[in-house]
Amino acid sequence: MAKLTKKQKEAYAKIEKDKLYSVAEASALVKEITKTKFDASIDLAIRLGVDPRKANQMVRGVVTLPHGTGKDVKVLALVTPDKEAEAKEAGADFVGLDEFLDKIKGGWTDVDVIITMPSVMGKLGPLGRILGPRGLMPNPKTGTVTMDVAKAVSDVKAGKIDFKVDKAGIVHAAIGKASFSAEKIAGNAQELLDTLNKMKPAAAKGIYMKSIYMSSTMSPSLQLDPKAV
Repeated sequence: MAKLTKKQKEAYAKIEKDKLYSVAEASALVKEITKTKFDASIDLAIRLGVDPRKANQMVRGVVTLPHGTGKDVKVLALVTPDKEAEAKEAGADFVGLDEFLDKIKGGWTDVDVIITMPSVMGKLGPLGRILGPRGLMPNPKTGTVTMDVAKAVSDVKAGKIDFKVDKAGIVHAAIGKASFSAEKIAGNAQELLDTLNKMKPAAAKGIYMKSIYMSSTMSPSLQLDPKAV
């Protein structure tokens, strides 16, 4: 096992063993133990008591973080000419259709979110093998396939993120940056947790939120108290 660096030892020394932190406590402490030279991402990992293999226990949705993500999200709007102006005005970084479809076919995926219209989805189908593994395929359930292109672009730019439980029953989400105040980190974390609580599948039995961990890039993780959420 690799030896801990001085900064890592200092970080671990500040964490109380076996303590379950509140959202507010973890949000303040995660800032203290983050020693990266760059603005680290703050992440949540929530293990849910669901079986993702069953359709009636799939947890997937969107949440708009009240304080944004702290990330400059690059948005591609694949729209027809009549929708280009509103997509640009809403802040989309790339706007167009056929030229970008050709670029994607060639392997270009230098965007974070793709927003499109129902009438365009047929053209995106053949690109599923490229977009799917990267999490870029638009989906009506996450609001990225819509006729209200301007609102979709604005929402994503303002801090809207989508989440999906993975095969292990865990939801991973970036909820901010280490440069955020502890209050903003806590506000974003609570918004995501509240949203997940509201989405508990009726078919899920027993404990719903089994464990919650908060961490930043390269920091130790802090375990939150699910009962306090």
